[in-house]
Amino acid sequence: MSLVCLGLSHRSAPVEVRERHAFPASRMSEALIALRDYPAIREAVMVSTCGRLEIYAEVTEIDGGIEQLKEFLINFRHATLGYDMEPYLYTLIGSAATEHLFRVTTGLDSMLIGEAEIVGQVKDAYNQAQHARSIGPTLHKLFRDALNAGKTARTQTEIGGESVSIATAAIEMAKSHVGDVRGKNILLIGAGKMGQTAAKRLKLEGAEKIVVMNRTHQRARDLVNSLGVGETAELPTLAEELAKADIVITSTGASHFILTAGTVAEAMLARPAQPLFIIDIAVPRDVDPVTARVPGVKVTDVDQLGKVIDITIERRREAIPVVEEIIAEHVSGFIQWYDERLTVPVIATLAQKAESIREAETERLFSRCPEFSERDKTLVTGMSLRVVSRLLHTVIAKIREKSTTDDAAALAHVRLVDELFDLHLGDLAMQAALDEFVPDASTVPRNHPDNIVVDKPDPHPSA
Repeated sequence: MSLVCLGLSHRSAPVEVRERHAFPASRMSEALIALRDYPAIREAVMVSTCGRLEIYAEVTEIDGGIEQLKEFLINFRHATLGYDMEPYLYTLIGSAATEHLFRVTTGLDSMLIGEAEIVGQVKDAYNQAQHARSIGPTLHKLFRDALNAGKTARTQTEIGGESVSIATAAIEMAKSHVGDVRGKNILLIGAGKMGQTAAKRLKLEGAEKIVVMNRTHQRARDLVNSLGVGETAELPTLAEELAKADIVITSTGASHFILTAGTVAEAMLARPAQPLFIIDIAVPRDVDPVTARVPGVKVTDVDQLGKVIDITIERRREAIPVVEEIIAEHVSGFIQWYDERLTVPVIATLAQKAESIREAETERLFSRCPEFSERDKTLVTGMSLRVVSRLLHTVIAKIREKSTTDDAAALAHVRLVDELFDLHLGDLAMQAALDEFVPDASTVPRNHPDNIVVDKPDPHPSA
């Protein structure tokens, strides 16, 4: 079995390609359930943001698993692409896939270093996979550790210092084109997380003439009420509001263009001498690219926003070496756990059997020797614990050592221990222990591999 990551991101594919493969939240569970039906895919989580679509999976066989992930990605929503998708994809295997997720979650792989939204987006992906029951113990451990690394990076370094995000970068770019936003007419389309972030930054910059539109009008009202400035408008009045706007920021979750060249051209007829600056921070895009050809209109999308450099980004870059140390530590801990996971059932069962025998024999001795004082019993109990610990130490150490270097040898050792100590596990029982599902992130079963401790604690407890 192996971990793989198949994906495309702002580093490998332009926005017009990424938007073709964006999965709306409403269809994520459906997609994950479909992934479960591919025979080589044991577990899967999909991370879908404006900057990336990545599938993390544990596969039974690397080549076959990767081919099935590509087949899924091409066929689930886009059977006829009209272009070769292969050049835009990247594939990461084993420790490279693990390290990549940690870089994503800590914000080092984002368009804007340390962006605030990514931890929440990875957590949402993890929760979606739990809901679809496409996640098992391996990806449960991986994503919990990655979220923990993201939290550690933001609390111990300046990687997340000060507010910088795609939405706030949009405001900075608007200011570079139109100057001070005070007194400017601003149309905000979409009242989701991006829209809310943009609205709050606009208020901080002194903007007051803000009009908010949203498919659900009540959500637009709630945003305006929380801001204490601005007003709302219904989507059918879009052309009228465009005719009055200086800046448009759009960030809906629509699967089609909200702003077309025709609609924008109609609005510009009423204001031929007044330029319009449109910032599209949605993926899939809200603005038809042809709109940029309308005279007097400037259109910017998320890829162009990724090039915006804010002074706070420089401070964040100074934190990169420390964040990379945090990543390396967490990656090392996960890889050790992953290498040793095969040994967990047999080690736990061996330890439990040894303890059961030790406890039974000491109790039998105590019942036969009523003259033993409490101090005598304590000494005998301590001696018996030390004997069992020393007898098992070499066996457990050898199994764990093999698990980090040779899966086949580790499995052979596990089978031998199972037979010699009459544990009655067998391959099916060991596999069942590894396959145990974790349906709820808040409650990990007591016998889950994360919670089995034989002779040392987990150096990287789950977040």
